[in-house]
Amino acid sequence: MSSLRPHVDPEELGFDSHRLSRIDDFFNDFVDQRKLSGWLATVSRGGQLAYVGKGGHADRELDRPVQDDTIWRIYSMTKPITTIAAMMLHEEGKFDLNDSAGKWIEALREPRVYTGGAPANPTTVAATEPVRIWHLMSHMAGLTYGFTYGHNVDAIYRLKGYEFGWPKDATLEQAVNDWCTSPLLFNPGEAWNYSVATDVLGYLVELWSGMSLGQFFQERILGPLKMYDTSFFAPEEKHERVAQLYVPVNGEAFPYPKMGQGAYREGSLESGGGGLVSTAHDYNRFLTMLLNGGELDGVRLVSPRTISLMTENFLPGNQDLTAVARDSFSETEMSGMGFGLGFAVLMDRARNATGAAEGLFTWGGAASTTFWVDPVEDLTVTFFTQLLPSSTYPVRRHLQQVVYQALVD
Repeated sequence: MSSLRPHVDPEELGFDSHRLSRIDDFFNDFVDQRKLSGWLATVSRGGQLAYVGKGGHADRELDRPVQDDTIWRIYSMTKPITTIAAMMLHEEGKFDLNDSAGKWIEALREPRVYTGGAPANPTTVAATEPVRIWHLMSHMAGLTYGFTYGHNVDAIYRLKGYEFGWPKDATLEQAVNDWCTSPLLFNPGEAWNYSVATDVLGYLVELWSGMSLGQFFQERILGPLKMYDTSFFAPEEKHERVAQLYVPVNGEAFPYPKMGQGAYREGSLESGGGGLVSTAHDYNRFLTMLLNGGELDGVRLVSPRTISLMTENFLPGNQDLTAVARDSFSETEMSGMGFGLGFAVLMDRARNATGAAEGLFTWGGAASTTFWVDPVEDLTVTFFTQLLPSSTYPVRRHLQQVVYQALVD
C-alpha cells in the first residue's frame, strides 16, 4: 500500500493548517456522539496531498481503528469509473453518444413509457425518443431504482426482485433485460431520475469490449492507475481491512453486517452502478487522473477534451437538478447543480450556497462517501465512512464548508 502521508506543508499549497484541523474536530464529534463509527478524509491540491484526517473505527465492535488502507464500500462512486470506461471505448469509435442503446440491447429497441395503472398491470405508450447512450450516462433515460419508492415503475422493479440489490444468482444480462423490459418513467431526455442506467452502461462496456466489466476495469483502468485495492469484492486476505457497514438506529450508528456481506465474496453480477470497494489511496489516484485531464504518471485513459465534455451540463436548457429531477433521490444537493456524463456539476455557486468554484464535479455513494474535483482551485477531496443511507446527515455539505474555509491562497 502506498502512503497517504502528505509530502509538503499545507501552507505551500495555499492552506491554513490550523483551519484544516477543523475537519478533524468536526467529524470526530460525529464519532464521539456515535453517529459515525469512523471516517477518513483527504484534501489534495495540484495532485499533492495537503491533508489526511481520520478518526474512530473501521469496525467499532471489533475495536479496529480506521487506517490509511481501510477498504470501503464506495457504492455509487463506482459510477464515474464505469462512465470513464465507456468514454475510453467512445474514443476508440465503438459507439456514438447519440446512438440508440437499442442497437445493442433488444429490450430497448422499442421502449415504452408508463402512463398509469397498477405495477402488476401498467398502461404504456411508445416512447417518442430512443434511449441514447448519453441518456444513460446522464440519468435521463427514464430508468429508475427499486429502492426509491417514488413511482409505480419503482414498484415494477421491486416485483421483479430489484430493490437495493437483485435476485440471487442474477447475471448482469438478466438484470438489464428485467429493467429495460419495464416501462420508462418519462420520454428519454425529458427529465432526470437517478437510476440503474450506469449498470446498463456497464453491460454495454462488456459488449463493446468483449470483456467482463471487472476484467475491463482491471486491465484498462485499475491496473494502469495502480489502484490495487479496488475491485468488485475484497479477497479473503484483505477481509480484516474492510470497514463494517452501519445504519442509524435511534441516532447512533448500528452495525448491519448482513447488508455488507457482498464486499467479501465474488457475486454473479458486477454492478457498474455501485459494486466496487476501494481505498482512499486508490480513489485519490482516480481523481488525480480526472484533475489532470485524463492522465496520471504517464498513463492516459482519455483526452482532456473528453473530461471537458463529461463535465458539461447536459440537462435541458442548462437547468439545474431542482428544475429537471423527477422527485428523485440524489447523491448531491440539487440546487445550482447540473449533470454531465457521470458527474454532477456545480453551475451556480450562489444558488447552491457554497464556497466551491463553479465547474466543480462530484458524486457520492450510498454509505455516505463522497468526492469532488474542483478544477478552478486545482483541488480534489474524498470522504469515506460506512453509514447507510447517505441522506442520514448532511456530511457532504459540512465537508465543503470546512475544506474551503481552510483554503487561504
